[in-house]
Amino acid sequence: MNKDTNQNMALINAYKMDGLGNNFIIIDRRKNKIELSKDKILSITKRKITPFDQLITLEKEIKNNYPIKIFNSDGVEVSACGNGARCIAYLIFNENKQKSISIKTKERILSAEIVGKQKVKMNMGKPKFEWDEVPLSESMNTQEISIDFLDKNYGYGFCLNVGNPHIIFFVKDSSKVDIKKIGPKIENYRYFPQKINTTFAEVLDKKNIKVNVWERGAGKTKACGTAACAASVVASMKGLTDKNLQVHFEKGSLQINYKEDIYMTGPVSEVERIDIDI
Repeated sequence: MNKDTNQNMALINAYKMDGLGNNFIIIDRRKNKIELSKDKILSITKRKITPFDQLITLEKEIKNNYPIKIFNSDGVEVSACGNGARCIAYLIFNENKQKSISIKTKERILSAEIVGKQKVKMNMGKPKFEWDEVPLSESMNTQEISIDFLDKNYGYGFCLNVGNPHIIFFVKDSSKVDIKKIGPKIENYRYFPQKINTTFAEVLDKKNIKVNVWERGAGKTKACGTAACAASVVASMKGLTDKNLQVHFEKGSLQINYKEDIYMTGPVSEVERIDIDI
């Protein structure tokens, strides 16, 4: 059985990058249309040879836009990944020194700009707040979401869509939240037909917050760009912080500036070429 599986595998060139420990495998499909089924992505995940949070494919350029497809480590395609999009922008910059880059995701077109050495600024677009835009399973107040099994100390969650769905809770100490235990339960809760990303955020001061993130389909992650965007939007709307702030993760921070659109700026790793079997 293993012999047959190995015979069906092909060795391909890919890239490995990360944004603050948020790990990606990037497969370039601009010239070679490599087929990637859910089972193939899961096989890469299970082998743990190159651990990743998301696998991203770079598609053929269309009218100066670079389309990408994003898959969580569970093999399911998702509509947004902020850190991943910043990594793609840096990869393209390395190819042609193009400093302004448009990246097309499943849900929107993102404008990226190289603003320093291994530093990328991304316009993530406008947040969405209506229940059917998140989406939720039924009409309800997206700013006061009550999940019955959570401890009362967590209070209400705030749901929004920043290219993908998020729920944000503010707590006194985000590091004390056992997100590996409650993250999967929230992700699969009945309110969320497309599942949901969960963030427990802690306000340090008016310009700094700290977050603990559970990504749908990927689990606890060291960093998440869209979670940083979502938490910043909610923090400023609640009057807890300014609209321009730093969001802190285990390995560093992202600068988020929320005007009408959300601007995210932060570092990316160098591009590493790798070979993987698919």
